[in-house]
Amino acid sequence: MAIQALIFDVFGTLLDWHGGVAREAARILAPFRPDLDGGAFARAWRDRYQPGMEPIRQGARAYADLDTLHGESLEGVLSGLGLAEAVPLEARRELVLAWHRLDAWPDVPDALARLRERYLLAPCSNAHVRLAIAHARRNRLPWDAVLGAEFAQDYKPKPAVYLRAVEALRLQPGEVMMVAAHSSDLAAAAACGLATAHVARPDESGPGTGEPAPLVPVDHAASDLSDLARRLGC
Repeated sequence: MAIQALIFDVFGTLLDWHGGVAREAARILAPFRPDLDGGAFARAWRDRYQPGMEPIRQGARAYADLDTLHGESLEGVLSGLGLAEAVPLEARRELVLAWHRLDAWPDVPDALARLRERYLLAPCSNAHVRLAIAHARRNRLPWDAVLGAEFAQDYKPKPAVYLRAVEALRLQPGEVMMVAAHSSDLAAAAACGLATAHVARPDESGPGTGEPAPLVPVDHAASDLSDLARRLGC
């Protein structure tokens, strides 16, 4: 089938979550920990990301959005730094909103504009709708729709997240390509019948921490999003 739509992972694939959270954490927590290592803080918080979603995936907890889960996991990160009593509620709220203020990788806005000339585009992210809107407005992400976790009331890599996105676009799985920097995400999408494209983000969590190449078979392996656009004739 000819590909008609591209759906995207967002955190890491399109947005530099590590740099953004590190920057915001260093700024917000400066009054309480002037020597804070923002990058280490961002990584420690992100380490709690998947475990926080797992009870929802397993059906042990009703769907809760990512702001809620980030707020819950933040408590453990602050406790680990001995800051649980020092950081006021308003600062904690600002830290959760750091995930709304992430910057796109430099290649992303122009590459998405090129891809949109040929394909329908939508995020298929664990972000909720309001969070996806914040990302789009900050970074000129030209979505035709906002799909993903909140739409499916579940979290990747559960099949419903991918398949509800396909259904919303009124397409067949083989007409939709999942684009991600994470092989596990692409393997799950491929198991649902979607085409897949890997975009290398070798410095996702800091230098040398991401995937420079896919670890699973994919339809396209690109060095960045501009390279994927070229490969798709855009």
